[in-house]
Amino acid sequence: MRPVVVDGICLSPGTEYEFVKKIYVGNLPWSTTDEDLRELFATYGPVQSSSVVNDRETGRSRGFGFVEMAPADADKAIGELDGRDYGGRALRVNEALDKRRGGGGGGGGGGDRDRGGDRGDRGGRW
Repeated sequence: MRPVVVDGICLSPGTEYEFVKKIYVGNLPWSTTDEDLRELFATYGPVQSSSVVNDRETGRSRGFGFVEMAPADADKAIGELDGRDYGGRALRVNEALDKRRGGGGGGGGGGDRDRGGDRGDRGGRW
């Protein structure tokens, strides 16, 4: 049975709970798989999870992914892999930042604006 990570805590059958650190891995070659990412980081310690992010529409890699592992192992991996050549590309490896909630998209309406009716006197401009 595979370990499960909930709110940064690794819940692994038969072991004590362990905190994990999420690592961002950027500038990956397009051909990199989840397993390739796991193998790359496994030299620094047990990998709880690894995933390459794919485009929803095309299914192709977006060139980045995430790895979760114990904090001490993660720090060592970040220090040694950031900037390292992998498949002809210099990796960007750092601690992942939490996804901001409620943001994104931008724009939007102006709230409770009048959407019609008499607009009043516009000083002759209309």
